[in-house]
This record gives sequence, structure tokens and C-alpha cells, in this order.
Amino acid sequence: MPLSIETKCVHLENQVQNEADDKPACSESRHFGAISFPIYQTATYAHPGVGKSTGFDYSRLQNPTREQLEKVVCQLEHGLDAFALSTGMAAITLLMEIFKPGEHLIVDSDLYGGTIRLFDNVSVKNGIEFTRANCSSDNLESLIKSNTKAIYIETPTNPMMNVTDIAVVAEITKRHGLLLIVDNTFMSPYFQNPLNLGADIVIHSGTKFLAGHNDTLAGFIVVKTPDLQEKLRFLIKTTGSGLSPFDSWLVLRGIKTLALRMEKATESARKIAQWLTTQPHVTSVIYPGLENHPGHKIMQKQSRGFGSMVTFRTGTVEKALSVLEKVRLIKYAESLGGVETLITYPTTQTHADVPEELRLKNGITPETLRLSVGIENVDDLIADLEQALN
Repeated sequence: MPLSIETKCVHLENQVQNEADDKPACSESRHFGAISFPIYQTATYAHPGVGKSTGFDYSRLQNPTREQLEKVVCQLEHGLDAFALSTGMAAITLLMEIFKPGEHLIVDSDLYGGTIRLFDNVSVKNGIEFTRANCSSDNLESLIKSNTKAIYIETPTNPMMNVTDIAVVAEITKRHGLLLIVDNTFMSPYFQNPLNLGADIVIHSGTKFLAGHNDTLAGFIVVKTPDLQEKLRFLIKTTGSGLSPFDSWLVLRGIKTLALRMEKATESARKIAQWLTTQPHVTSVIYPGLENHPGHKIMQKQSRGFGSMVTFRTGTVEKALSVLEKVRLIKYAESLGGVETLITYPTTQTHADVPEELRLKNGITPETLRLSVGIENVDDLIADLEQALN
């Protein structure tokens, strides 16, 4: 019996089937019936003999706790394999190693600031070429060159919430033999599955919605083809950037409540976004769940929800800074996707290393604030925003 996504956040489908058939999987029979998957806090593993293995040799290569987490994330994203790494940036850094000097990528201009920093200061140094574009509206096909190898997008983008039609871009990449890479952090696999829409690779900052509690760092790459699986298994083994056993366990624990958290936070985000549109000190509200958002209909088509990220602008810089200083329940902090509601100032935090010209071109003005809505009572959150704004 196929399981729903809510159940898949808690159980691996093939392990449930094995138990139903009274044939416990080897990995399950080792754990003495433990409901919470164990933390295998070991660096190395004993061998039964020469040329024999228990399936694990050294934790840089693989660890049972990390393997379980990778299976869960792979299941949620409908991939062939998933790779759990130490941070979201470690995941993107590892992925860039599949490209060679002289190869070219088309990337969205409005990306997380850390991604832009990596591309501009590390990937370019390594000989990779980039062309920035508004992937939600520009003619991407006209930007493809003979050495183009991939298109890299976020949807919605961070922090301006631009929405790209994944299936449309996938048609372009397929025609030209390119890879389509989608950072799915803002939506999580609960709301959006880019591989189903034609993407080849999905990226997550697991620190955010997947872990969900602002208590650990993690990153993921999910792929759907054997050649990418082989390349990335070799790279994660070689670079040693795999996620630790304890952090793997924390993310496993977080994913169990992913469905509940995403539903609650998204419902609150919609109410807060609607309330912000009525406030005299707020000049614009950018949330795909609002019908006036240009990507609203695309989101309805390719996603199962609108997420809990809301970007808004105040009338003046002074008002934006005042809000950051006056919020009490909401915390002024970087990051997103946790149970706590956070407010972020992209100009000096997430996008501080992005050149000012590019920040302003993307719409990240000094009046711009980014809100990651958590699971608190929505009326309490609105009351806090109201006292901070007024």
C-alpha cells in the first residue's frame, strides 16, 4: 500500500513493507526494535575477515544513521539517491565539483547570498563561468552557449520570492542536454518535488525546514540518475563532507514533524501576509500565496502549498531598523524554517556579501525585511509585528 507524504516523514516505505511481509530488512534487524533510529557514533567498523564487510567500513564513506537519513530524504524527493552533507553550502560546494574549468552555468540572479558568494569567489576561481538571469521571466534559451552545462534556480527565490516554472525550464534543459538544478529549501519536499517536474538535481539546506528546530546544520543533494549518483558518491567519499551521526539523527527527528510544521507555518504566513498588506508602514508584501503575486498560479500548478516565507518592505530605512530592534516574540536572526519565527535583514545578513548593485537590481533595498514564520500562535505574532511597526 503506497504511503502518503505525511507518513513518509515518519516511516521508510520499503521498511514498512518488509515488516508487513514478515521479512525484516537487514538494517532493521540490527536495531533491536528501536523506534528512534540509533545514533551510530563510531568512526570505523570491524570486518569479519579479509574481503568481507558488514556493509560499513569507515564513517567518512557511510554511517548507518546518515544512510537512514539519506533514504528518508530520497524517498520524500522521489530520487534515486540522496547525500547528506555538513551544511547547505557544503552541498552546493560538492555539487560544483561535477563541473570542469571552462564550463558555463546559467544561474538565477536572486539566490541566497552564500550561494552567490561561493560562485563569485570560489567557482569562478576554479574556472567555471556564470551568467545571471531572472529565471522566472528572462529568455533563458538565448543565454545558452556551446559550453553551457546547467541551469541553477531557486523557486521561490531568496529573498524576493520570484517563482520559476520548473517544468518550463526543464523542457529547455532537456532540449539542450543540460542539467537542471533546483534549490528547494524554501518549499521543502513536503510542498514541492522538482524531480517530478523534470529537474535533475535538488539541493536543500537541511538546516532549515527539514531539521526545523534551529539546532543543527545540514545540507542535501538528491539525484535521479545513476551517473550523477556515481559521481557524487565518489566526491562525498573523497572530500569527507558527509553529515555527522548525531546531526543526522537530529535531522531525522526533525523530519518526523515536517508535515505538521509546514502546514501550521504556512497557514500563519498567509494570515500575516494578508495583515501586512493593511498596514500603513508597509509599502509592499511579497508572498506567493497572495493572489496578486505574479507567480501565484505557477505555484498552484507545481506546489502543494505556498510556504512560510514572507518578504516585505517598510516605507523608510529607519522604520525597517526600528522593527528589527522592537520585535520581542519574533527574533531578529539569520536562518529560516525553524519552529521559531525569525526576522532577517538581508542587506546586512544573508546577502551582505552580494555586491550592492546586484542587491538593488534584485529588489533587496535597505527597507526590505524577510520573515520566516514559525509555529507560534498567529495572533501573538501579529501583535508583536503590530507593536514593532507602530
